[in-house]
Amino acid sequence: MTDDARLWHVTVTVAGSPMEPLIVRGALQRLSALRPFLTSLRFSADRAEIVYWDEAATLVDAASLALRLWNEYRDEAALPSWKVVGLEVVEQDTWQERLEPDNGPDLAVLPLHL
Repeated sequence: MTDDARLWHVTVTVAGSPMEPLIVRGALQRLSALRPFLTSLRFSADRAEIVYWDEAATLVDAASLALRLWNEYRDEAALPSWKVVGLEVVEQDTWQERLEPDNGPDLAVLPLHL
């Protein structure tokens, strides 16, 4: 990792018209073979969630790559023609604090009434 690069935990959610789950599964397996850095893949007939770690200098860099991931591999992995409907990019320390809340900063909860 370069001096200015940081690790980012990335979750990309895509969704669209329902497809046979076995077709979606096969497409995600092909994507995983093409991009072995993926840490998890979850899917249903009309949605998929791709989780991985990325190295980038800024959140904007990591998010830009994440937003292009699905479209860049659509043809090669025969991915469904779904659109990105969700994106979360979290710096490594923040992600780890979520896992171990007793070790992170104390955060107050502010109840909101909508």
